[in-house]
Amino acid sequence: MAVDHEHFMRIALEEAARGKAEGNVAVGSIVVQGDTVVARGRNLVNSTFDPTAHAETVALRQAGQALKQTEFPGCILYTTFEPCPMCCGAILASGISTLVMGGRPTPAERRWGDYTVERLIALSNRGDTIQVVTGILTQECADIRRVPL
Repeated sequence: MAVDHEHFMRIALEEAARGKAEGNVAVGSIVVQGDTVVARGRNLVNSTFDPTAHAETVALRQAGQALKQTEFPGCILYTTFEPCPMCCGAILASGISTLVMGGRPTPAERRWGDYTVERLIALSNRGDTIQVVTGILTQECADIRRVPL
């Protein structure tokens, strides 16, 4: 049975909305194993004063607690916006099998030069360990992040 990426991205969008309501940048992530959401994360940087509390790292931490492990082969991480280099590194370290992304920064929003998830994965020689899926609810994911509080 094919994975319904839009269904799971909508759950990540719910997390983004929760983060936004709490005064954070609206990015949401979830970790899925099979057809079960095992962890949810939203950007908590502003509300926790933790520069590492990005949606992806929060979801990975919760997945570790839920699954009682630190590696997640066979799991899918959905995120509403392209992960930064820190989060991409954490995703690679966790062994996530598939990364599904929504929006991406516009050229004016780019903070990391020519960085993309795909470039970091290629640089790390890990392209054979993770699949990247893009274009899932792209506009909705970009819009929620860009609309002011």
